[in-house]
Amino acid sequence: MIFTQLILVHIIGDFILQPNSWVSDKENKKLKSKYLYLHILLHILLTMAVLWDLKMWWIALFVGFSHYCIDAAKLLFQNYRTRKKWFFIDQLLHVIIILGIAYYYKDFNFEFLQNKQFLNILVAVLFLTTPTSIMIKTLLSAWSPITEASTSLQTESLSNAGKYIGILERLLVFTFIMMSHWEGVGFMIAAKSVFRFSDLAQAKQRKLTEYVLIGTLLSFGVAILLGILIKNI
Repeated sequence: MIFTQLILVHIIGDFILQPNSWVSDKENKKLKSKYLYLHILLHILLTMAVLWDLKMWWIALFVGFSHYCIDAAKLLFQNYRTRKKWFFIDQLLHVIIILGIAYYYKDFNFEFLQNKQFLNILVAVLFLTTPTSIMIKTLLSAWSPITEASTSLQTESLSNAGKYIGILERLLVFTFIMMSHWEGVGFMIAAKSVFRFSDLAQAKQRKLTEYVLIGTLLSFGVAILLGILIKNI
């Protein structure tokens, strides 16, 4: 219960009740920004309000203090290039603090790591990310569909967009199969066909089309087979 309550406080305090003007002021003035301290005070008050127990006053203070330390470190060490990285580090550290408090109150434990089904799903999800991308890339390395006519089309793409699209589509397909919603898999295939292959048709590059088609079928195929396997273990 405490874990859910503190996550709720974090979502409200860090996102919903924190205007962009506060964020900009903190990034410009860093530790001298008054909004940094208002932000911390808001987290303390929200924690007390959600827990609604004076005996847990120390949790509110600990959340506020840890939040200040994490936010201060982010403001001092981040720059324009590392801003995205520090955002995720900041959020991860906040969640770890919340997990630690929940673990102290026995609201959270690590028994799920002994659950065979959970471990099977975790291994499958991890495999469907970078390992599968590398595997598909290696299998397709014998072909090079890039030609002068397709170069302009590829330079318009976002960096590593294909890799992340593949990872997301495999995870979605796997999720649909685990939930026995095969219609979702069909929707994913249809959506991919509409958005991806219409562009390839305009490029009029048969080799590139075949290359992407093989990669797509491999990507969906691995996700489907792994989903069926895990579901029936």
